[in-house]
Amino acid sequence: MDKLNRLYKLHHLFRNRRVPVALTRIREELGCSERTARRVIAELRDELRAPIEYDRPRNGFHYTGPERDSFELPGLWFSPDELHALLISHQLLDALQPGLFEPYLAPIRERLKALLAHRNAGHTDIARRVRLLQMAARPSDLDVFRTVATAVITRKQLRLLYHGRARDETTERTVSPQRLVYYRSNWYLDTWCHLRDNFRHFALDRLQPIETLDEPTREFPDDELDQHFASAYGIFAGTPTATAVLRFTSTAAKWVADEQWHPQQQGTVLDDGGYELQVPYSRPEELVM
Repeated sequence: MDKLNRLYKLHHLFRNRRVPVALTRIREELGCSERTARRVIAELRDELRAPIEYDRPRNGFHYTGPERDSFELPGLWFSPDELHALLISHQLLDALQPGLFEPYLAPIRERLKALLAHRNAGHTDIARRVRLLQMAARPSDLDVFRTVATAVITRKQLRLLYHGRARDETTERTVSPQRLVYYRSNWYLDTWCHLRDNFRHFALDRLQPIETLDEPTREFPDDELDQHFASAYGIFAGTPTATAVLRFTSTAAKWVADEQWHPQQQGTVLDDGGYELQVPYSRPEELVM
């Protein structure tokens, strides 16, 4: 029986027994020596965080505490590549909004690292090796993000204050949150605004939630949301009103031709090696990189 199977066997032995299990019984179940049995117990307890305690009066090991019935062995069936991918995903998620998911990700991240170490599957210092570089990011308040994200997920209306830069004024609005959007290193909230009776999007760094209401969010089909919020190039939404024709030199063409700038873009290689890109847009500011 290999190490992984012994860990599973021991875990299920503790889960299915309500009284401490003697070391001799563990040896018999695992089919190993006393030294190996003790090593498996230590690995399950110390590396995989199993709630194992030794009951001296009854001379046996058992699961104890609040996790006795809920503890599982997540991730042991993942390959090393899949474990690395999960760690990288956690690192990227944390980089998008630092601190937001830390209370939930930290325990999972530590368990994944323990699994990698247990399986000799490579380095676990993912945070040092994978970086997400932000571009002109404006910090969003952690509590604001949590409140807005909860309203989006639970499908509840939100009452908020929004400070618009254009008019330099603050308005109180009730909105039906539709989507959270991460665009160019900043977070935006796509909504149905009940004050304006139309779709609106708000930068999270410019809004302040007042309360989450009991009223359910007004729902819209995905294709309608896509048509309004994603049909135009850039973060300025709305139906495209014009098509920009952009011409690039042969040097720049090597990079431009490989990029997806807009779902309906059209590109043409010119005779001189340059590149012509046609992009729908609704406001000229969208074309400024």
